[in-house]
Amino acid sequence: NRNMEIKVFGTGCARCRATCQAIEKVIRENGLDAKLAKVEDIVEILNSGVMATPAVMVDGVIRLKGRVPSEEEIKRMLGM
Repeated sequence: NRNMEIKVFGTGCARCRATCQAIEKVIRENGLDAKLAKVEDIVEILNSGVMATPAVMVDGVIRLKGRVPSEEEIKRMLGM
C-alpha cells in the first residue's frame, strides 16, 4: 500500500475536527500508510478551490466538500 497524502481543509470548526478524527480512525484501524494534514489557513483553502468546508483531498484530488464523511465514504475515498 503506497503512502497516500490526505488533506482536510477547514478552519478548525467542529465538523472539520470530526472529519479529521474519522479519517484518523480509518487510517489507524486499517493500518494504512497515509499522511494526514490539516489545512486551516483560509488563503490556502481558497487557493485550493475549496468553497465549502470541511473538504477532503486525497493525493491532490478533492474528494468531498461541505460535510462530514461517514467511515464507509472515507474507505471508498481511500480506495478500500
